[in-house]
Amino acid sequence: MHLIIPKSYEPKLTVRETQTAIRYIRETFQDEFRKQLNLSRVSTPMFVEKKTGLNDNLNGVEKPVSFTMKDMGDEPIEIVHSLAKWKRVALKRYGFKLHEGLYTNMNAIRKDEALDNFHSAYVDQWDWEKIITKDERTVDTLKATVRQIFKVIKHMEHEVWYKFPQSVYHLPDEIHFVTTQELEDRWPDKTPMEREDLIAKELGCVFIMQIGGALKRSGKRHDGRAPDYDDWKLNGDIIFWYEPLNQKIEISSMGIRVDAESMKKQLKIAGAEDRLKLPYHQMVLNEEVPYTIGGGIGQSRLCMLLLGKVHVGEVQASLWPQDMIDKCEAAGIHLL
Repeated sequence: MHLIIPKSYEPKLTVRETQTAIRYIRETFQDEFRKQLNLSRVSTPMFVEKKTGLNDNLNGVEKPVSFTMKDMGDEPIEIVHSLAKWKRVALKRYGFKLHEGLYTNMNAIRKDEALDNFHSAYVDQWDWEKIITKDERTVDTLKATVRQIFKVIKHMEHEVWYKFPQSVYHLPDEIHFVTTQELEDRWPDKTPMEREDLIAKELGCVFIMQIGGALKRSGKRHDGRAPDYDDWKLNGDIIFWYEPLNQKIEISSMGIRVDAESMKKQLKIAGAEDRLKLPYHQMVLNEEVPYTIGGGIGQSRLCMLLLGKVHVGEVQASLWPQDMIDKCEAAGIHLL
C-alpha cells in the first residue's frame, strides 16, 4: 500500500455535494464524448467465458476473478479486466458502419491491483471503440482522436467550473505528444514512471505513445500492454500533471487495435502464441472483425481530476485497508 497524504488538505465539497458533482460529471461527459466521437451507448457484460479469449490479460500476471455458473457446466467464467477485445467483436455483431462506434459504462474487478491514491480494485470507466479503415491505422489518426478526447475533457472543466466554481481543478490548454523512446533517450537513468512524472510536470498534459515493446537503450518495456489488442506502435496514455499530489495522473489508455500481422508479432514477443487458436484471435487473423481504434477513460479518475480530489476513494465506493481509511480520515480525506 502506497499512500500520499498532502499537507493541509481541505475538501472544497462535502460528501453529499461531491456525490452531486460525480453524477453531473459522469452524465455530462458521456453525452459530450458520444457526440464528439460519433458513438452509441451499448450494454456490456461484467463477465465472459475464459475459452473465448475475450478477457483483457493486462500485463499477463494479474489473475481475474473467476467462477462457474450452475447452468454453464464447469466452464470457467471470468470477471472482465476490461472490454478491449469484446468491443471489437460487438461492432461487427451489432452492424456498426465505418466511422461509427460504441461506448459503455464498464465495471470490472482487478483484485491484484496495488491500492494507492489512484488505484482501486474496482474499475469504472467509459470503454469505447470505433471503426476505421486499414489505411487509417496511422499515428495521425491516433493523434487526431486524442485531441478530440482532450477537447471534451477541457469542455468538462468549464462545465464543472460553472456548477462548482469553488472546487474545479484547472487544466492546461493543450495536449502534447511524446514517445516512450524519446523519454528514455532524454532520461536514460530514470525509471519509466519517473520519466512520466517529469514530462507531465514540464508539459502539463501529454499523450505518451508506443507502450508495450522493448526500448532501444535498456531493452525493457516502458510499461506492460497485452499483446493482442493494442498495436504497440499505435497506442498510448493520456496523462496530466496533478498538482494536489505532485505527480502525474493517467486518465485514459487507448490505441489503434492490432491487425493480423501486428498481433502475431506481439504474441511471439510475449511468448503467448498459444492464444492464436482462441476464437477472438482467429477472427482477427481471418479479418472477420473491423479495424478499430478504442480505449478506456477512467470515470472516477476524471471526477478526481476535475474536482481536485486527492484519493480515488473520495469519488468511488470501494474497499480499502483499515490503515488507509484511518490515515485518510485523520487528514480530512473522506472515503466513500
